[in-house]
Amino acid sequence: MAFTLRQVQFFVAVAEQGSVTRAAQNLSISQSSVTEALKELESDLGVELFERHSRGLTITHSGHQFLRHATKILASVSDARTSFSGQQSTLSGTLNIGVTSLVAGYVLSDLLARYRRACPDIEVSAIEDNGGYLEHLLVGGELDVAVMVISNLRDRMALQAEILETSPYRLWLPMGHPLVSADIISVADIAREPLIMLTVDEIEENTGKLLSALGARPHVAFRTRSVEAVRSLVATGAGVALLPDLVYRPWSLEGDRIESRDVSGSLPVVQVGMVWRKGSSLPQAARDFVGIAESLRSGRIR
Repeated sequence: MAFTLRQVQFFVAVAEQGSVTRAAQNLSISQSSVTEALKELESDLGVELFERHSRGLTITHSGHQFLRHATKILASVSDARTSFSGQQSTLSGTLNIGVTSLVAGYVLSDLLARYRRACPDIEVSAIEDNGGYLEHLLVGGELDVAVMVISNLRDRMALQAEILETSPYRLWLPMGHPLVSADIISVADIAREPLIMLTVDEIEENTGKLLSALGARPHVAFRTRSVEAVRSLVATGAGVALLPDLVYRPWSLEGDRIESRDVSGSLPVVQVGMVWRKGSSLPQAARDFVGIAESLRSGRIR
């Protein structure tokens, strides 16, 4: 029996939430319905999409590969519905957007692809830079909208922001690390480990503030602006990393496994959102862009 769109929708929800319970709550259905749908999907595909353990679920390599296809399937279905509902854009003109580097690699590509399908006559111009400079361009009217980390938005008096995704910090570990099997991981445990620090979009600042506030002084083994470098260094045992779940992938480029674990205590979250100048009337092209971003992140079939 071929898999269904409903099964794909449930799979994406579980992969994004990391839990059958949270996925079922978000979908407003029973846990048993989600569990059964996942079993049927795995049976149809002939692969194991998740590893089951006492802490919940961990997506497998095959599951990670299928997730890329699944998100495209749901986006394509939504696009098809839009095209037949007479909502296909006939606008022409330009859209000037900004994006921060952390967001560019994990949110923007799917969003832009979907926007171009929905609004083929809009000329899109995008710039990648740090959050402070993008705020300057937004206030000055040089950008229509920006997709960026908004947790540390500076000029909240002049800018309007709408959250698209909230991503908690988690600990990245290599396979076989002693903390992988720990029941509870504290910030004090992390402070004793060599830390791989990501230095983009205020991530380094947030991590440093977190550890300092809890009296822990980290031993920073390596600083890098590359998320892929962090993955490779963690996977090969050079250190651990404390990063938002947004950028987590279970495999390095070399094919080595990376584990992810919760840390006890109140950790910060990274909020990704849309930002535009407050008080200004967004052009239709920008309003369409914001609407598509909202529907893409919802993961729902409409």
